Amino acid sequence: MATFCSVIKFENLQELKRLCHWGPIIALGVIATCSTMAMIDSVLWYRPLHTTGGSVNFIMLINYWTVMILYNYFSAMFVGPGFVPLGWKPENSQNTMYLQYCKVCQAYKAPCSHHCRKCNRCVMKMDHHCPWINNCCGYQNHASFTLFLLLATLGCIHAAFIFVMTVYTQLYNRLSFGWNTVKIDMSAARRDPVQIVPFGLAAFAATLFALGLALGTTIAVGMLFFIQKKIILRIKHEVFVFPYDMGSRWRNFKQVFTWSGVPKGDGLEWPIREGCHQYSLTIEQLKQKVDKRVRSVHYKVIEDYSGACCPLNEGIKTFFTSPCTEEP
Repeated sequence: MATFCSVIKFENLQELKRLCHWGPIIALGVIATCSTMAMIDSVLWYRPLHTTGGSVNFIMLINYWTVMILYNYFSAMFVGPGFVPLGWKPENSQNTMYLQYCKVCQAYKAPCSHHCRKCNRCVMKMDHHCPWINNCCGYQNHASFTLFLLLATLGCIHAAFIFVMTVYTQLYNRLSFGWNTVKIDMSAARRDPVQIVPFGLAAFAATLFALGLALGTTIAVGMLFFIQKKIILRIKHEVFVFPYDMGSRWRNFKQVFTWSGVPKGDGLEWPIREGCHQYSLTIEQLKQKVDKRVRSVHYKVIEDYSGACCPLNEGIKTFFTSPCTEEP
């Protein structure tokens, strides 16, 4: 029992190390900044205790956007994508001829799985390695990651609206720059001139900064969500029939999103379209891999190199002609 508890504790500590990375630090910093400023600013222009709309607005900020964004963010980060078991091979040994073998994991690559160099494991249904969650997006956390993108986009739109209204309201009501306050007629605004939270130059600058973060996040994360939506709902009309496309966007949607939150299947075998083979995709990948080797360009290594993206110390010519690859 003591050994079991120590293993769980060690694994939790290992997972917590994922937070010590520039991606989660920046992502959580943006979430904290936009959420905090939105809550403060919403009190200034739309007081939660004075109107029903203000109360709903404030509850949406705290209980829905912030909590749900963080819940799905940490789920995507700590639940992880799910890894192909070390040493895995299909039950029918004859099917190994259709699969690629991973020398690092000492296992066959299950359908839809790929080896991630950063995680150093074969990831089930790997989509990509996301630096913002410092983890891969795959079989187990695809739904959480996609929901995080959607909620972050909607939450930032809500926050941006609050920031714009705050700046407009405060500039209309009174211009406060610390050393001088110019009071303007409040009859049209029908507002109490006494502010719950002082709004000075620092608050104005902080609101503009948060507005920039919210708009930038809306564009960047919104584009990522659009890409993920296309991946989940994709229906290919190419010569090669994608075997794991269920034929309708709704059926594809249900393969990722479930009421329980637990994805269907075991991540190793997948439901396939009628007329397709369980290993149709892996067979095609093996063909493409052979073709890639035929068309590949060979380089001769003449000097050890760290692999830095911008090798200034290697000369101007090398700096502008470094290979675009993640290969070591």
